[in-house]
Amino acid sequence: MIDANSEIIFHAYPQSPVAEKVRVTFGIKELAWRSVDIPRLPPKPMLTALTGGYRRTPVMQIGADIYCDSQCIIRELDRRYPAPSLMPTTEFGLMWCLSRWTDGPLFDQTVRHILGSAGDKLDKAFAEDRGRLYLGENWAEGLKEANANLPHLVAQARAPLSWLNAQMADGRTFLLGDQPGAIDAQIYHVVWFLRGRWSEGPPFLAEFASLVRWEDNVRALGHGTPREMTPEEAIDIARDVESIATTGVADHEPQGLEVGMHVTVEPDVNGGEQPVAGRVRFADAQTIGIERTTDEVGTVCVHFPRAGYRVTIA
Repeated sequence: MIDANSEIIFHAYPQSPVAEKVRVTFGIKELAWRSVDIPRLPPKPMLTALTGGYRRTPVMQIGADIYCDSQCIIRELDRRYPAPSLMPTTEFGLMWCLSRWTDGPLFDQTVRHILGSAGDKLDKAFAEDRGRLYLGENWAEGLKEANANLPHLVAQARAPLSWLNAQMADGRTFLLGDQPGAIDAQIYHVVWFLRGRWSEGPPFLAEFASLVRWEDNVRALGHGTPREMTPEEAIDIARDVESIATTGVADHEPQGLEVGMHVTVEPDVNGGEQPVAGRVRFADAQTIGIERTTDEVGTVCVHFPRAGYRVTIA
């Protein structure tokens, strides 16, 4: 029988590029995991019951510990399953710094590229939801601007792809050498997004032969071994076990956080999203874990990265 405090439960939908980043991570580590399908658009009641309101994709659950944002998920997977490492060289600090670019400006630019290329063909409900999330309150004007500036956005994508193509030109298998790492998954999800969601993606990417070879190598890693699970089963697991997260606040905490303090956590952008409220259980330079209790899910610990998230003392 599998221990509920160790089984990986992944809440996502197949078309999500950020979920693809984590699925590749499962492939690198050859992990078995449970797949819970969630809606592409809100409301997502079964997911937000676990997270306390966080609605972005993906979310990872292990027992009563809920991990939001792929940077938090990837870090936790490497902690729990250290071999093979997602940081196969000693430059892991630089890799995490680079991930703030791949997951931030590069991904945001690609979202504008994809949404702009769709133009009037974009589903209205999807356009409103993702437009508000990534383009702000004036999302409708932002979509028009992205469509009008598509050649510029293509040029902006072409530059970093040429750099990556040059990185692979010496025949290496992955970006850092013979072993895949987190940075392969973090960059691959953007290329995957361009290829699959932009009608001109395949011919555009064909220019970068070495990068396409790398793309094939990453794809061949697979996604580990998934098995389906229902949202109800996932909630039952959360309610029936206890969080195993560490308790405490690390030294040099700049916001004066203390264990038990009431806080809210939300992405550090104006995406119109609901903050998640709870009590501090753990905090350090990279992660914050907050406890919240409801009748539906019991007591869970919801984990967020510190980078890219705003913690507000309630």
